[in-house]
Amino acid sequence: MSAPVVQTRRRKLPSPDGDRFVYVLAVPVVLVLLFLVVIPMATTAVTSAGGNGFAANYGSLFGGSSGQALLLSLVSSLLSVFFCGLLGTLLAVLLHRFDFPGRRALSVFAVLPMALPPLIGAVSFVLLYSETGILPRTLSALLGIDAASTSVGGLAGVVLVHAFTMYPYFYLSVSAALAGMDGSLEEAATNLGAGRVRVWRTVLLPMLTPALVSGALLTFMMSMASFTAPQLYNVQTLTMEIVSARTSGNAALAAAQSTALSVVSIVFLLSMRWYQGRRVHRSLSKGTPSARRAPASAGAKFAAALGSLLLTVVLLAPVLVIVLVSFSVDGAWTTQVLPTEYTLDNYLEIFSEPQSLLPISVSVQTSLLATAFAIVVGAAAAWVVARWRKPGRGLLDVVIMLPWALPGTVIGVNLVTAFNEPGVGNLGLTLVGTLWILPVAYFVRFVPLVFRSTSASLDQLDPALEEAARNLGAGPLRVLRTVTLPLVMRGVLAGALLAFVDGVGEYVASVVIYPPGLPPMSVEIYNRIYSSEFGTAAAYGALQIVLILIVLAVSNRLGQGPRQKRSAAAPAVVPAA
Repeated sequence: MSAPVVQTRRRKLPSPDGDRFVYVLAVPVVLVLLFLVVIPMATTAVTSAGGNGFAANYGSLFGGSSGQALLLSLVSSLLSVFFCGLLGTLLAVLLHRFDFPGRRALSVFAVLPMALPPLIGAVSFVLLYSETGILPRTLSALLGIDAASTSVGGLAGVVLVHAFTMYPYFYLSVSAALAGMDGSLEEAATNLGAGRVRVWRTVLLPMLTPALVSGALLTFMMSMASFTAPQLYNVQTLTMEIVSARTSGNAALAAAQSTALSVVSIVFLLSMRWYQGRRVHRSLSKGTPSARRAPASAGAKFAAALGSLLLTVVLLAPVLVIVLVSFSVDGAWTTQVLPTEYTLDNYLEIFSEPQSLLPISVSVQTSLLATAFAIVVGAAAAWVVARWRKPGRGLLDVVIMLPWALPGTVIGVNLVTAFNEPGVGNLGLTLVGTLWILPVAYFVRFVPLVFRSTSASLDQLDPALEEAARNLGAGPLRVLRTVTLPLVMRGVLAGALLAFVDGVGEYVASVVIYPPGLPPMSVEIYNRIYSSEFGTAAAYGALQIVLILIVLAVSNRLGQGPRQKRSAAAPAVVPAA
């Protein structure tokens, strides 16, 4: 007698097209973006048709000062992307592919330049590289070289400031990608006879494409929206024209210029998406992340350590100048190469007066609140865009990245216009004059950082891992919590770190919207510079750098902890043969 046949129904893998959770999660994300991004920006677009009329406002962009300013913005942004990509990628490879003494400390210091406050940070480049700066004066005193021939100014000065302050966008993205890369691919290519150069060209660089695209997008948009560096070097970029038009009362022309700036950034965003979408840049194997490889010889190890140290010192030079000036006596440093008188009074003044500590408290609290909100919305939006299979995916990507392309002044003015008095569009909320407008502005400005960094990590993650977990009975939320989030946590942390750092040092939007009596640190630095208190202004900048250093150390520790724990536990869970 034959045994009865038991028929079992195999559970089908959930189809991405049928996964309703993606679209359910998209609803609150879209509502937040509509309320805080789209409506204020739509106000700007509508305003651009006023004044002298639509044709006159936009026609000025094809000639005259506005046309030249747009061209200068494009050239400086493309040059900034090139040099930032070169510096950031090289430093990430040196610090994450090689083992040498002091590597961990250098990996923390390498990100410090992004902690430079915009105003005092730009001033530090003038103190270093202008005709009256430290470096040209030193070369003139030691070698007799004319200081004017070694100074940097104009467009070159703007690109220099951008390259030395924006390269962390590449460095953090590439570092996160290298840390999560599957080492079995590289080993397979090497076993098949491929040389080191060919492995980099055909395996590693294609896998780094999402990280490089993420860094390029952030750098390009940040450069297009840059204001302090062009202002310092008197380069008439489009952001300078926008501020000039708003200052003169021509809001319609400023709105048209802002819209044009957004269109250029959208075109760059779509071109990068097209380039990245030509191929699949994720690993389909289930190997373990590659371990950091030490150089084969002592000479190679020394060369890697020396190269990393020299590059880090050069990039840290503006930070060191801020620390130096923070101990100088106001008015005592004139024609000398270095300050001749030093004091601790600049720091004593800050810590002895409670009112002087208020800007630090305002910046830290508002930035933390904005970063927490940006993590939730930015990470959720990145996952929604990555798993979206219906029309509208590209539109959502563009909407969330657009604030990064706008000058901080435009975002500040948009928020003031949208939330100045109760109305239907703002649901009766009035934020002007309250401290809440600062974290809202920082969130709108910097949520693209978390979004783009998380997207780069998600692009390397095979969706089959999530589908396998759902096939085993895990719900969508559990899959996100136990599978997706741990695998992209490095990207989320990298974006959150950038958002917090930029929020603490944000100036252009803050100066437009901060409530009276509650200035953030960046505005207080400006007030001190305007009062010729450069030492105290630099002391605020140095304190901000120390704060960022602490955040970097904690973030670095959090990023390494889970990986070390998993690595240590791995032998215990591998089944015996």
